[in-house]
Amino acid sequence: MVALSGAASAQARAPQLEQVASVEGITEYRLPNGMRVLLFPDPSKPKVTVALTVFVGSRHEGYGETGMAHLLEHMVFKGTPTHPDIPGVFKERGAQFNGTTNDDRTNYFETLTASDDNLEFAVRLEADRMVNSPIKAEDLATEFSVVRNEFERGENNPMSILMQRIASAAYDWHNYGKSTIGNRTDIERVPVDNLREFYKKYYQPDNAMVVIAGKFDEAKAKEYVAKYFGTLPKPDRKLPQTYTEEPPQDGERVVTLRRVGDVGVVGLAYHVPSGPQADFPALEVLSDVLSSQPSGRLYKALVETRKAASVFAFASPSHDPGLFMIAARVNTKERAELEKVRDVIYAEIDKVAKEGVTDEEVGRAVRRYLKDFEMSASDPNSIALELSEWAAQGDWRLYFLARDRMEKVKPEDVKRVAAAYFEPSNRTVGYFTPSEKPERTPIPENPDVAKLVDGYKGREAKSAGETFDVRPEAIEARVQRPGEIEGVKVALLPKKTRGETVNVTLTLRYGDAESLKGLSTAADFLGGLMSRGGTKLLSKQQVRDELDKNFAQLSVSGGAGTLSVNLETKRANLPAALEIVRQVLREPLLPADEFEVQKTGRLAQLESSKTEPTVLASNRLQRLLSSYPADDVRYTPTPEESIERTKAATIEQVKTLYDEFLGASVGELAVVGDFEPSEVLPAFEKILKGWKSGKPYARIERPYQEGLKTATEVIETPDKANAMYLAGSVFPMKDDSADYPALAIGNYILGGGSISSRIADRLRGKGGLSYSAASHFNASSLDPRASIMVMAIYNPTNVAKVEAGVKEEVERILKDGVKAEELKTAKDGWLRSREIGRTEDGSLAGSLATNLFLGRTLLFDADVESKVKALDAAAVDAALRKYLDFAKFSVVTAGDFKKAEAAEKK
Repeated sequence: MVALSGAASAQARAPQLEQVASVEGITEYRLPNGMRVLLFPDPSKPKVTVALTVFVGSRHEGYGETGMAHLLEHMVFKGTPTHPDIPGVFKERGAQFNGTTNDDRTNYFETLTASDDNLEFAVRLEADRMVNSPIKAEDLATEFSVVRNEFERGENNPMSILMQRIASAAYDWHNYGKSTIGNRTDIERVPVDNLREFYKKYYQPDNAMVVIAGKFDEAKAKEYVAKYFGTLPKPDRKLPQTYTEEPPQDGERVVTLRRVGDVGVVGLAYHVPSGPQADFPALEVLSDVLSSQPSGRLYKALVETRKAASVFAFASPSHDPGLFMIAARVNTKERAELEKVRDVIYAEIDKVAKEGVTDEEVGRAVRRYLKDFEMSASDPNSIALELSEWAAQGDWRLYFLARDRMEKVKPEDVKRVAAAYFEPSNRTVGYFTPSEKPERTPIPENPDVAKLVDGYKGREAKSAGETFDVRPEAIEARVQRPGEIEGVKVALLPKKTRGETVNVTLTLRYGDAESLKGLSTAADFLGGLMSRGGTKLLSKQQVRDELDKNFAQLSVSGGAGTLSVNLETKRANLPAALEIVRQVLREPLLPADEFEVQKTGRLAQLESSKTEPTVLASNRLQRLLSSYPADDVRYTPTPEESIERTKAATIEQVKTLYDEFLGASVGELAVVGDFEPSEVLPAFEKILKGWKSGKPYARIERPYQEGLKTATEVIETPDKANAMYLAGSVFPMKDDSADYPALAIGNYILGGGSISSRIADRLRGKGGLSYSAASHFNASSLDPRASIMVMAIYNPTNVAKVEAGVKEEVERILKDGVKAEELKTAKDGWLRSREIGRTEDGSLAGSLATNLFLGRTLLFDADVESKVKALDAAAVDAALRKYLDFAKFSVVTAGDFKKAEAAEKK
């Protein structure tokens, strides 16, 4: 084991960090052992993210090693001698954490409340597990089956499998043709010694980068990095570099996938340059020109004409030359219909290659890219992960260089790359035809990334924002509640934010259980049609363009009785963004053609879900846990009923909802971020004043229902590799109940703590049976109705083990109770997770709006948290024993159990 000493003598020997580059507030340092370090201080949100990137992915795997990089990602969570329970210590500190693997890199990241202790903990842990994970055979024996379960989950999605098959066919030699998750037998059979050697080769300081972003003391961060990462020895081995270069493709290739399903898919892939290559931004613009909504050429040619339910196109930046992929989902099982859609795609691509694109199309795509860039650059957590992606392509500064290049893309660039790369011989689809002479589409070699970023300075760093206290009582002291606009209650929280961002949440409430009968499905369409259908002054394309121009993200959604509006933008753009909101709310066109487009898309989604175990099990359990007449807005329709209701929905019903129900008579508005109340309030007066609902509003109650019968049901889903287990019960309780805090913590211990809980430990950590296993507790704020649910995904052959494992863990916690140390860890983790939630301005705006509806302030949250802090084991045990009765649980399992049973008999 490599020692991570905390002694003063070790600190004295800690090496110094050498500054390498600084761009727009981000500074890179290098340690003598080769470790790269990026620091990005931002005091505006009281949280800190530590992200470790190891530059190894599926691209680096050899024969028989497919999935090894991803499997190691899982194994590195199994603990070290110093940190034996990594998920547990994360849970204890309330961290948001994860790890991901792709072709070029593996990363690990955690976000915690900002403190020197948390920062040192995260740096120490990442340095420790990077070199000291033992990679034990006994851990592999359970974790390989967890990864296999994750593999099986992916096998349930025909579109994902088709795109992977296309990639596999497109590459003869390069590892980009192999799935990151690997080959099933490689996952199952990999020798632990091989895995350990792979770990020792790549998990070294000269092949890694750590990013620290958020609120932290820079001097302390440098001290901790030098102390824990800097003292790791530089390995003697010379790190091998991948050198396989895919030769130009010499003809169209075919892929045919046949599986159970109801919706067809046609997909294409073209070889294109790597992310750092100069042509890549033009290819990203092309993907937007083809598939964005509603301006995309393929969107208009396929979705608006209802030839396809949906279409997408994308080019993912990568270290080596990659693929530009296009796919369309089509409501058909007929090959001939798929080929018609394919021909439309061909025609649109050829048109771009021959005739080019317009200035307007390019400008729209560039603005959208820059808006997304600004949004991510304003959030330290997002940018930390973005930087790891670009670093894996060669250098983190490519993140900024890509933005600079994007701003310079011209229509002729897009035309040129379409003509250069979108040749039939460079395409992988559903057929192959020999040609009279060899055809080749050469892909440019990777550029010298060091030269690209050498001396790059970037631009002025963004405004940093203020230090924000996330204690509920501290936030409450700053909230302004100036009364109502029309009938909408208002809460305002002005504060300085990084990038001067502002978040708005507006909820409008309308109708009642009686007046909304028969209109539930139409209500599901209302929000999307308002936001995507255009206004009296702006076409739907102009709405999208104006939002992009003003760095604004707008979503309008809802269901029967509510319409929710969420907006994020920047202070300087807020007036213009609110004018767009005004038009969307007060002057929507609600066009019939857009309604039909959205209807087709929803039907395709519903049809494809009819055979999905997770959808079927969830739907069935919801139906078991509530009972309402079919015409009641609270009724849960079956998937088949949802399809019939969607087919029967009309644009006239949607317009009735807007004209006769919607208004500002009842609702809530919350604004959080960098704004002046004196400027925001008049804008919302303009939006809401005089907008009265045509029908009275009454809250639709959802009380606990007596007399519901429990049931155990099995749903067969043929040809699905992954199964779903769901168990749940309902009981009378509200979130202001005296038992609520104890039951919330009891559930957190049982199954609420990400991958560290009793259920997760049993089914994932020890048994290796499930990739995802958890329990969920929810209690209404207004009606006495609460629920506890347990879920797990798994291989159908393991159904008995999963069911037994869940039942035994429930029985064990009820019999033996919770342990004192376990309780302390759970309380700390639960409280810290709530703190982290309050650091997100969008989430905080949602909470303020909800509290307006409930007639509460954040002092309610403070009171709940105070009660949680005071809990003892006896109170938690009593709450669990009072409400957690497995005999009252309904259980639904869905999967291909007949096939699994047949396989077991062989």
